[in-house]
Amino acid sequence: MGARTFAIGDIHGNLEALNLLLERIAPEKDDTVVFLGDYLDRGTQSKETVERVRSFVDDPPCKAVALRGNHEDIWIECFKEPNAGFLLPRGNGCMDSFRSFTGAPPLEEGQPLRAEEFVQYLQVASWFPKDVIDWFESLPLWFEDEHALFVHAGLDGRDAEWKHPKEGRQKPLMWMREKGFYNGYTGKRVVFGHTHTRDLPQEHRRYPDDAPKEPERVWLRGDLVGLDTGCGRAGVLSAVELPSLRIIDSR
Repeated sequence: MGARTFAIGDIHGNLEALNLLLERIAPEKDDTVVFLGDYLDRGTQSKETVERVRSFVDDPPCKAVALRGNHEDIWIECFKEPNAGFLLPRGNGCMDSFRSFTGAPPLEEGQPLRAEEFVQYLQVASWFPKDVIDWFESLPLWFEDEHALFVHAGLDGRDAEWKHPKEGRQKPLMWMREKGFYNGYTGKRVVFGHTHTRDLPQEHRRYPDDAPKEPERVWLRGDLVGLDTGCGRAGVLSAVELPSLRIIDSR
């Protein structure tokens, strides 16, 4: 068997799904595992999920790469200067990370923090571990092997011109949501997360072999593979094996 690459989509604090998926992948020594970013927020175990990814990369059974997602990127910013536009919307899941990292009980779905917690919460540097921020800052923004380019969100560019990650701006690799990319990119295969597959263009998409035609499944179109299937927000965690395009998930 030739060397395989497994790319794992956005985890968002769901440790149980991550452990189950890694068990199902069962990578061998010559394989590569690429985590596409967004390890925290929304799920109830952000702290433990970050620790699990770090330990896997530090002592891997195979080659392992963890990329920086937009959630890691903005936590770096919030550690220096809290960004209320990110921290306050309940749907971003930052309050779930606060409870996880401070050891407080998990929030119920949709439950806000108590009023007395807000002062500490908005002083991110007072509770968010500095070593985790340092790790976020150390993470690469892209990875490439013979099978594909791997990024969190997409590539820098527009229309039919999309730049290789080493030639474009860094921010789009973590934050981009350009419909022109999803509809028009051609070239070396790109595997990404960041945008829930149900929110990607549904026209011309194809579904993995033997998979139901459901918008929440892994998204395939031409040379693109979208892997954010809603883990941490009532969805599942998905991975793709390359070059076979076999899909593995935590359902």
